[in-house]
Amino acid sequence: MLVVLITLVVLGTLALYLLLRQRNMHLWIANYLLARRQQVIGNPVHIMFCFVDHYEPQWGKATVDQERARVARWCRDYPLLASRHADAEGRPPQHTFFYPEEEYRQEHLENLAELCQQGYGEVEIHLHHDNDTADGLREKLSRFLRTLDERHGLVPRHADGRYAWSFIHGNWALDNSRADGRWCGVNNELAILAEQGCYADFTLPSAPSDTQTATVNSLYYAKGRDGQCKSHNHGVPVSVGEKLRGDLMIIQGPLMLNWKQRKWGMMPRIENSDIRRSMPPTAERVDLWVKAGISVSGRPDWLFIKIHTHGTQDGDMDTLLGEPMHAMHDYLESRYNDGKNYALHYVTAREMYNIARAAEAGEQGNPSRFRDYVIAPPPRLARR
Repeated sequence: MLVVLITLVVLGTLALYLLLRQRNMHLWIANYLLARRQQVIGNPVHIMFCFVDHYEPQWGKATVDQERARVARWCRDYPLLASRHADAEGRPPQHTFFYPEEEYRQEHLENLAELCQQGYGEVEIHLHHDNDTADGLREKLSRFLRTLDERHGLVPRHADGRYAWSFIHGNWALDNSRADGRWCGVNNELAILAEQGCYADFTLPSAPSDTQTATVNSLYYAKGRDGQCKSHNHGVPVSVGEKLRGDLMIIQGPLMLNWKQRKWGMMPRIENSDIRRSMPPTAERVDLWVKAGISVSGRPDWLFIKIHTHGTQDGDMDTLLGEPMHAMHDYLESRYNDGKNYALHYVTAREMYNIARAAEAGEQGNPSRFRDYVIAPPPRLARR
């Protein structure tokens, strides 16, 4: 009987491991299960809500006319969506367009710049590359930054004059983090990004991809390592009273297990903050994002929620610009913006970073005061 029991335990453990490995959960599940959420003391809890977009007009080898139609729909329909909603300060939802360097088309950026000038968001940098080199990466970034600045006025500056920007890596492969080495090629990519003025990365979570880090539901600093990849697998938490301690701040979105939705009646669905038609932003998901408790260590009453999408994929735009998004914002504004228990703040990627830095410095009060704490708006948007 004992042998049978041991055999069943071994087989069950093996089956569980194989299930975890099938979705690459073995990379992060231990840290997820062992993580402890900071205890929140005092009210209200401030929620910084940031929606970042892997914004790719050329997705699916689109024609130029298809690209134009996609961008035109966003420029037409997003103000209609956002103008029906407001945060604690009366500000509409903010959308951060991470635009791919390799898909640059002047007219698209100009249209997005005009949308952002209306008060609906900002533009940051996205990049897909493969089998690249350090010098090749530097050349792509420096060229694109100059273009965004000189043609469109969309890049702010650090105090030392360098361009200041945030990043999302195409195909999730930040710092050459794919196991097969595809879709990057540059070890120590973090150091090169920082050298070019990047202050934060917004790529994660990437589950179920094998690029997902062991670190989850965190704001932390990561530092590149010469000749090594996936240096952001672990890092140093952003903490009150500390200072910059790495090449980049890694700003992760929620990565949770949704036990109310199970696969094969047993395995929970992975909540990875992705919004699309097949994964609409329901109230249940919003509650999980809040439950993730992503915050600066020592400041648990300021929560950071970053969700993401691929906004120009045609099948998803009815979700992203229609009733499912209205329902999400209605729920956020009724459940998490009562002024007593919660206060909601719609922020861009740059503003989220600034507020995290303010928390790190020990600032208190309404976090909305710190939207421009260390990185000012880009020149074109400073005139809004």
